[in-house]
Amino acid sequence: MYLFPAIDLYEKQVVRLYKGDYAKMTVYSDDPLAFAKSFESAGAQFLHVVDLQGAKTGETPNFEVVRSIAQTTQLKIEIGGGIRSMDVIEKYLNAGVDKVILGTAAVNDPQFLKEAVKTYGGRIAVGVDSKDGKVAIHGWTKLSDQTCFGFCEQLAAIGVQTVICTDIAKDGAMQGTNRALYRELVQRFDMRIIASGGVSSSDDIKALRDIGVFGAILGKALYTGAVDIKTALAITGEETK
Repeated sequence: MYLFPAIDLYEKQVVRLYKGDYAKMTVYSDDPLAFAKSFESAGAQFLHVVDLQGAKTGETPNFEVVRSIAQTTQLKIEIGGGIRSMDVIEKYLNAGVDKVILGTAAVNDPQFLKEAVKTYGGRIAVGVDSKDGKVAIHGWTKLSDQTCFGFCEQLAAIGVQTVICTDIAKDGAMQGTNRALYRELVQRFDMRIIASGGVSSSDDIKALRDIGVFGAILGKALYTGAVDIKTALAITGEETK
C-alpha cells in the first residue's frame, strides 16, 4: 500500500474542509510547495492534490501552484477538481502531473470519460465521492442519481484502472475511516482502490493496508499531528519498495 499525503488548494493556500463543507474551511499554509517538499523529504512518493475552487467552477485557478510542485519535486502527483475537458487533462499532464482525477465530468459525461480513458489510459483516475450511498458532484455540493457501487461497476467496464473513493461523512472528521466500504470495493472490483476520508490514526492505516487497498490518502491527520508521516510510511511498507 502507498501513502498519499493530501494538499487541498483554495486561493493558492493549503486548506481542509470539514465533511466537504466550504463554510467550514481551515487554512493551514500559504505555501503549498513547502508542504509538498516536506512530504517528499519524509519519504513520500505520491501526492494527492485537489483544487477546491476548480471543483466548483470547472476552471483551473490553482494550476500554477500544481505545476510548481510537479516541476520542483519528484512526487507522483494526482490532481482532481473541476477537470471537465480534454484540454485541461492535457494541460495538467504536460505540466508533469502523473494522473488526472475526473469527478463530476465522469458522472455527467460518460462519453468524455470513455474518450479520456481511451486517450490516456492509466493516467486517468476517477474520484467516487460517496454521501449517503450516492455519488456527490460539483465539489460535493450536489448528489447524483448514481450509487457508489453501481458507478464503480460502470467504471470497471469502461476500463478505469484507479478509483479514489471518499466517504464524505468521514472526511476531515477525524473519526476513523469507513473500513467496510473499502473492504467491499477491494473484494468486488479489480481496480486500484485508493481510500480517502477519515484516515485519522495508525490503526486506520494498518487496517487499510490489511484490507488490500492500493493507497490511503492522509490529510487533516497529518496537519494536526495526529499521525506522523514517517510512522505512516513505515506502516505502509513503502520505504522498503
